[in-house]
Amino acid sequence: MRRAAAAVALLLGLIPVAACGPDDPDPAAVKAAKEAKAASAAADAAKASPGASGTPDDPASTDGAAGAPRPDGSITVAFAGDVHFEGRTEARLAVKAPETALGPIARTLSAADLSVLNLETAITDRGAPEAKTYTFRTSPKALTALKDSGVDVVSLANNHAVDFGADGLADTLAAKASSPVPIVGFGRNSQEAYAPYVSTVRGVKVAVVAASQVEDLTNQKWRAGASKPGIASALDATALVKAVQAAKQQAPVVLVYLHWGDEGKACPTTAQTTIARKLATAGATAVVGTHAHTMLGSGMLGNTYVGYGFGNFLWYGTSNYANSNETGVTTLTVTPAGKVVGEAFAPATIDDTGVPVPQTGAAATAALKRRDGLRGCTGLTPAPAAAR
Repeated sequence: MRRAAAAVALLLGLIPVAACGPDDPDPAAVKAAKEAKAASAAADAAKASPGASGTPDDPASTDGAAGAPRPDGSITVAFAGDVHFEGRTEARLAVKAPETALGPIARTLSAADLSVLNLETAITDRGAPEAKTYTFRTSPKALTALKDSGVDVVSLANNHAVDFGADGLADTLAAKASSPVPIVGFGRNSQEAYAPYVSTVRGVKVAVVAASQVEDLTNQKWRAGASKPGIASALDATALVKAVQAAKQQAPVVLVYLHWGDEGKACPTTAQTTIARKLATAGATAVVGTHAHTMLGSGMLGNTYVGYGFGNFLWYGTSNYANSNETGVTTLTVTPAGKVVGEAFAPATIDDTGVPVPQTGAAATAALKRRDGLRGCTGLTPAPAAAR
């Protein structure tokens, strides 16, 4: 009964966020939220720690800061799943303001103090495709489109970031260097690829780390090394744990975004549960990620929030996997000490243009119930519900 009441309360709190249709993202709200973030970022710039961003040579940013501190000092962090600007979603790059590339759900991302998702593609128009079934590419416009949609940090630690060989890799590195939004999990060498992006968010230091656990050609051939560019790999558990421990020395809030899991499987693998435990021990506030093309369960592993799979988000085409159109935005409330004290989920469904459309009413209620049920095979305990 208490869980049901919490779900209803959470739904009531989210319905105003999801009330618009796919062609009405309430652009004024998106713009206002981003302007608030930018204004606070400028005010907090002096607090940033030089040399601690996803690109070690760049100063740390405060893009995630928004508005005045809350009475309890807590911040909100929003997560979403995999994004493509390919196939049916390529046209989203041409969307003009006041609409955004991610559609109406962009308001939920902008409403959070910091938001993170995965861009699952190389950023290039050159190079030969790798020897794999699916290869994806986009232009640097994708990064601007994501920033304009309320995204604050982008992970490129995935199995498609180097789909077009050395030329594509060079172009993606160049896109990162000039990106309007910080990129993690990818770099000129392992030091840069594993480096956290560190930001002061409403006065709270936050570090974001990303890596891929998918055992594929990319992780074999294009894993970053001491003098080799590529992705950060979660298959090297020792390196990832050290990265999280180092990030914890810089920030009390450490967010780890992974590419992990088995495609089409709604329960976590042994590899996922094993690395989640190691990262929790290393001090991670949250360990979350995507890859399976379907949602997986979320909850608490001791003091660490774990989200085993956020599913597809802005999706390039149809999928043969069950429930692959289920998606949404997960928002955590986190204290300055790094304790997760609230979780909210804004459910959405991917429409026939590939855009995540917020759900309302009975559909939202059903989505929340199904998501809660996915926790059954995870071994996690329910996360505390976010205050309305």
